[in-house]
Amino acid sequence: MKTLKPGMFLKSMVCGAEIMVIRGAAEAVEITCGGAPMLAAGESGSAELDPGASQGTLVGKRYVDAAGRFELLCTKGGNGGVAINGRPLEVKVAKALPSSD
Repeated sequence: MKTLKPGMFLKSMVCGAEIMVIRGAAEAVEITCGGAPMLAAGESGSAELDPGASQGTLVGKRYVDAAGRFELLCTKGGNGGVAINGRPLEVKVAKALPSSD
């Protein structure tokens, strides 16, 4: 369990994915990628990719939870999907700008 603070970098144990926390909450959560816990800088470990959590992460995309409390930026893509407390995160959709006509 980790408390996600803005600016924190995390890396996956199962693929090359790396993320940066944009928005976090004060509570401790379990953040996973590919079904395995993500590691903070300086930590090491290895695990196998869970086929049920292999939807992938795309570099440059922002991932958010359904409540909008957490926002993560993918800085390096990978095969594993990111989840918080077992709930997969979704790609944040850009807001439509008003027409200039």
